[in-house]
Amino acid sequence: MNAKELTALFLLAALWGASFLFMRISSPVIGPVLTIELRVLLAGIVLLLYAWLFKKAMNIKQHWKEYLIIGALNAAIPFTFIATATLHLNASLAAIFNSTTPLFTALASLFFLKEPLNAKKWIGIVFGTFGVFVLMGWSPVPFSIQTTLSALLSILAALSYGCAGVYAKKALTGVSSLSLAIGQQLGASILLLPLAIVHIPTKPVSSTVIYSVLGLAIFCTAIAYLFYFYLLANVGPTKTLSVTFLVPVFGVIWGMIFLHEKITIGMIAGLAIILASIFLLSDIKIAVKRQESLKG
Repeated sequence: MNAKELTALFLLAALWGASFLFMRISSPVIGPVLTIELRVLLAGIVLLLYAWLFKKAMNIKQHWKEYLIIGALNAAIPFTFIATATLHLNASLAAIFNSTTPLFTALASLFFLKEPLNAKKWIGIVFGTFGVFVLMGWSPVPFSIQTTLSALLSILAALSYGCAGVYAKKALTGVSSLSLAIGQQLGASILLLPLAIVHIPTKPVSSTVIYSVLGLAIFCTAIAYLFYFYLLANVGPTKTLSVTFLVPVFGVIWGMIFLHEKITIGMIAGLAIILASIFLLSDIKIAVKRQESLKG
């Protein structure tokens, strides 16, 4: 990768890592459901405008049923679970837990696509599981029922992401990345709308929360996807996948800088173990095939 492409990769990781920071700020004030409804709705609108301005082809009507499903699995459910988890977990921990997604993608591929797991992948799964236990055992957040349930929600969010990857491969092969991104956000916004209406705040909301929601929707979702598309087109899916290693690192950095979150040896150890498991789980051939099916 040249300097421009490497910059785009780090910007993408920084934006996706910042999403945990913004959810940690906004969810306790306006609630997780409304936070995510605004995130996906505004991001969908921004991406629609982008597609319209640059005359990009979209297939929203043709695949609307699939977009509702992928919107649930890859946005509405995991986003809401993570936003709920940040009520009791700090942004750093939420980001690290979320990095277990490749682990669950491998397991989902095994069960639903019958893709075999070699010894290297099984070791990666064991490593990733051990890393989660390290995080839970050495967490700086006081142990309680709430924090345990929040950790479980973070893990379930990663599981949902894993199932979404498998579903996209089966049902949305050949659909452009931009169409998939727009359909996913709009599908998620439709599913969350009835719940979000109930949670509209009755009291004034601070500017910090408003900026956090806008940052989450516009920068961490809409603009982040544009960086993602740029990298897919210029460096290919394999190198783009390396962003997986950087997102939790930036999540920890933003939490430490802006929320003054404490970083412990246990968190660093858990992150290192989980990143090692991601490396072991990485299958270049499968990853390339899956990402190529989403390219626009």
